[in-house]
Amino acid sequence: MSRVNEMSRKEWASKVLALIKGGNTSAAISQIKVAPSVKDLKQLQAALILAKLKPAQPAVDTVIADQVDALTAPRLHRSP
Repeated sequence: MSRVNEMSRKEWASKVLALIKGGNTSAAISQIKVAPSVKDLKQLQAALILAKLKPAQPAVDTVIADQVDALTAPRLHRSP
């Protein structure tokens, strides 16, 4: 089961990377905003660095950083 999960994480990052490479940054940003986990976002960041797209996409970098912050921030709980 863990192996399947790892494969789907890599697939997510590669699909978002393909959107960025294709110039469809609005779709990529939409996908990043609904990212499954911080680990997925970190894999996408690594893929951007390997593809040498990191400095060329400042809007995407900003959204990734915002989502990492949002997913790692403590949750506020309300009583019912």
